[in-house]
Amino acid sequence: MALTLDTTLGEIIDNPQARAILDKHLPGVSNNPVVAIAHGMPLNFILTLPQAAQFGLTQEKAEAILEEINKHL
Repeated sequence: MALTLDTTLGEIIDNPQARAILDKHLPGVSNNPVVAIAHGMPLNFILTLPQAAQFGLTQEKAEAILEEINKHL
């Protein structure tokens, strides 16, 4: 099943391959304590939060990360 912007951050982080790709694009994000709070939130919701911009996460970047993850899963 392909991951989308409706996928939760936790679903990505809980998959070792997906987490590696996420960390490649956003270094260290999967181990950040703030991210633990967002574990159950879908990416669409996370993108509305100011913290997403602090991590450099835009909708375009999220879509590119998801595309790469989906190619490898």
